[in-house]
Amino acid sequence: MQDITIRRAIKDDCPRLFELIKELAEFERAPDEVTVGLDHFTDAGFGINPVWWAFVAECDGGVQGFALYYVRYSTWKGRRMYLEDLIVTQKMRGKGMGKLLFDRLLVEAREKNFHGMTWQVLDWNEPAIAFYKKYNAVIESGWMNCAVNFQKPG
Repeated sequence: MQDITIRRAIKDDCPRLFELIKELAEFERAPDEVTVGLDHFTDAGFGINPVWWAFVAECDGGVQGFALYYVRYSTWKGRRMYLEDLIVTQKMRGKGMGKLLFDRLLVEAREKNFHGMTWQVLDWNEPAIAFYKKYNAVIESGWMNCAVNFQKPG
């Protein structure tokens, strides 16, 4: 395995994280679904009232992956970490980077006394499903995603 460093994301990482978000959207067959801009993304993580936090994985002189989360509250389960995205560049997949990021999230969740971690995975993403099953993750069926979208501010 190559030398991989996991650290907290900083504001200067945002342009690279945004590139990786677009790479993920391509992988998930939804390239036109990324409608947020870099400025909004950066402000949401590093502005006056941040709503997301992330860890980055560095290797080969740059960020090759990241895991971004926010705090979710469940009336049934309490405060939980919500893993929004776990992204590893295609060339780095299968080298342990995703495991290092996921393990760091678990440490963070325990340090913050969250009652667990929640996330989604596409039903066709077999490698990701197999990865999560190694952690004994409960993969539920029967729930459907719902959203109300608002027009992007001009």
